[in-house]
Amino acid sequence: MQDGKTAERIVDCADDLFYRQGFEATSFADIAGAVGISRGNFYYHFKAKDDLLEAVIARRMANTSVMLRDWEITGEDPAERIRSFIQILIRNRDKIEQYGCPVGSLSTELAKLNHTAQEEAARIFTLFRVWLRRQFEKLGRASDADALAMHLLVRSQGVATLSAAYRDPAFVEREVVSMCAWLADEVAGGAAVPSPTKPH
Repeated sequence: MQDGKTAERIVDCADDLFYRQGFEATSFADIAGAVGISRGNFYYHFKAKDDLLEAVIARRMANTSVMLRDWEITGEDPAERIRSFIQILIRNRDKIEQYGCPVGSLSTELAKLNHTAQEEAARIFTLFRVWLRRQFEKLGRASDADALAMHLLVRSQGVATLSAAYRDPAFVEREVVSMCAWLADEVAGGAAVPSPTKPH
């Protein structure tokens, strides 16, 4: 494996293990084993776990930016682009049910650890917030665009949390339908925020 490819593979495996096992519970040995390299080779690329965490967060930031750009290109209008964000809960439902939201779970864990990278990890939420705010501004809702963006972020995080807790696919589907209906009302001129449905 070439050095650049090895480092890329290490970050890829670390990203996956941090999500599935948690940052604190994942060891260098876990990652080296997943990559299939010796610990000596591992240390050649990353001397400290925090260095690897920084690379994982940078990778997630880059992937999120690419996804948002793709939605910008493929979405016919701002409402369709926002629906792409809402539909993440369906597209990633199986993983979310098992491990929660990758952005929320890492941010929460780092906050509990009082880790210096917590603020950096939370910047992924800011990417979504700014992008959603821009879509609502394009819908003519400049005065409350940020509040609407935060509403969707908060609600999607709540659905992800309860999805992991209850493992109820029907609940997630109902919530996605409800959020899309709320969006349609907002596009039509504004409506009260609906109450979330209860999981069964």
